Amino acid sequence: MEWLNSGEGFSGIAGCQSTPKISFVTTNVGKFKEISALMRERGVQLEHLRTPYPEIQAESLEITIIPGLQWLLEKYEKPLMIDDSGLFVESLKGFPGVYSSYVFKTVGCDGILNLMRGISDRRARFECCIGFIAPGKDPFIAKGVSKGTIALARAGTSGFGYDPIFIPEGSDKTYAQIEVNEKNKTSHRGRAVEVFLRELPRLLR
Repeated sequence: MEWLNSGEGFSGIAGCQSTPKISFVTTNVGKFKEISALMRERGVQLEHLRTPYPEIQAESLEITIIPGLQWLLEKYEKPLMIDDSGLFVESLKGFPGVYSSYVFKTVGCDGILNLMRGISDRRARFECCIGFIAPGKDPFIAKGVSKGTIALARAGTSGFGYDPIFIPEGSDKTYAQIEVNEKNKTSHRGRAVEVFLRELPRLLR
């Protein structure tokens, strides 16, 4: 298994003459829309595969993503990618972190805001790990990080998940107040896609 962190700027898919269709496995329509739009801009088409898969709980996103990839490869035997993302709040010691999906489904954005009531240190970061695997290949993970702060209240109606309470660095708006195309330029997911696309020709050789 190998993984890379995001770099600076997009860099094109040089040397990729013919890209096979990649199946993006997720039941989250918002994730698929964001990632498929980024990939389509670079000439890569994604198939949406709405298949639940085992998701273990571990200390990092990088660790949780590998078993899911391997399980899916055994089932479908074709190029596959998945996304595991999380919100890490400094003053909550990284919570909800790897439990972000469960926490959101349980208490939502309001639950995080309630935990942050009266706390002045509102630093937080989004992390995204995109995992890719193909028959005969080792798993690959591309990671992207977006730093910012937790808002005092929900704002905006775009996006999904914790977007209404996360303000990225350099902005005074939450992700839910920013157009998707603008969000993708600096988001954790956009940065992870950047790394993945840069490595894709090598991964498909």
